[in-house]
Amino acid sequence: MGLIDRLFGDRIKSGSLCLIDHRGNRTTYGNDGDPVVVRFNKRGTLFRILRNPYLHLGECYMDGELDIEEGTLTDFLRLLRINMSDYATVKGSSLAPTLASVTQSWNSVRASLRNVSFHYNLDDDLYRGFLDEDMHYSCAYFENPDDTLEAAQQAKCRHLMKKLCLNPGQRVLDIGSGWGSLAMYLAEHADVHVTGITLSTSQLRVANERAKARNLGNQVQFLLEDYRDHKSQYDAIVSVGMFEHVGKRNFATYFELVKALLKDDGVAAIHTIGSASEPTPTNPWIKRYIFPGGYIPSLSEVVRTIETNRMFIADIEIWRRHYAKTLSAWNERFQKIRDEMKQRQGERFCRLWEFYLCACQTAFEYDSLVVFQMQLAHHNDTVPITRDYLHTS
Repeated sequence: MGLIDRLFGDRIKSGSLCLIDHRGNRTTYGNDGDPVVVRFNKRGTLFRILRNPYLHLGECYMDGELDIEEGTLTDFLRLLRINMSDYATVKGSSLAPTLASVTQSWNSVRASLRNVSFHYNLDDDLYRGFLDEDMHYSCAYFENPDDTLEAAQQAKCRHLMKKLCLNPGQRVLDIGSGWGSLAMYLAEHADVHVTGITLSTSQLRVANERAKARNLGNQVQFLLEDYRDHKSQYDAIVSVGMFEHVGKRNFATYFELVKALLKDDGVAAIHTIGSASEPTPTNPWIKRYIFPGGYIPSLSEVVRTIETNRMFIADIEIWRRHYAKTLSAWNERFQKIRDEMKQRQGERFCRLWEFYLCACQTAFEYDSLVVFQMQLAHHNDTVPITRDYLHTS
């Protein structure tokens, strides 16, 4: 354990970590509070993780090669992010993803359809089980720390509705409409007609069922269509949690189409996970098991593309910590349906989802992930010149 002792002994300064090897030998690093206790069930697991932690940590957890005996998976990942982030930085390319960001997100229409099906055409009861009642699968907006997930998702919808500057009867395009939650909110609260487009057959079916049940058939329309194939013009365009799937190679195409589909006096609001650091390739575990073809943009990449496209950026808002709270709430609800999901999908599936939710939560807490809300228009006087209108009833 000489190498391991040097590695963890030098770095665990905040918190405490106890490692139990496959023979039952225990070693504790750090002395700050009760330790997170991790048991390795197979010989060589720790060295496998250290060779490529970005990929192998999640895989080893999924495969049952390690268990959290005391504390939680979230506690373990927090401890690693706080104490071990320099290890990956120092190791450089031997640990970091090596493919260029452009080649990671070569998303043709066919590839996008396949990628969306991989994640979104899963068991409907999984999403119904851990999302809020209205099935919003994106960052909620916690106006107050003790808001419920339902209240925070409604606050997100209300915030976006105001940013779109809508008038009754207008036509709105929702790019990446999911299960129809935002589209139906806008139809009900702003009295507008919303067209939602998605590449998920499962989401399309559920969205249509929900719209029919809420008697919104005359105000919302959902289409199975790629954004690159859509033709029309709209008073407003909204896109929440979809830009992460566009791929860096397609940024220019995406904003060209937003510009073409938006009327001259219209407003667009683009809500996306973003990186507060310099451009970085997609995490390989997320790419392989969660969002193939996904790419988290840095603000510099997006703004450069919009400037080239000659649209006005009316506002950029950065949401910090909101997604961490959202993911924490999702994981708490997932744990309540875990036994059911284990019966239906197996233990490995449950471990995959646990790792996904906890890893993303801690990335928003301690890494560079944030949420960008970008408000775009053709002219610089389309949107009010102060944010006061966002805070009026």
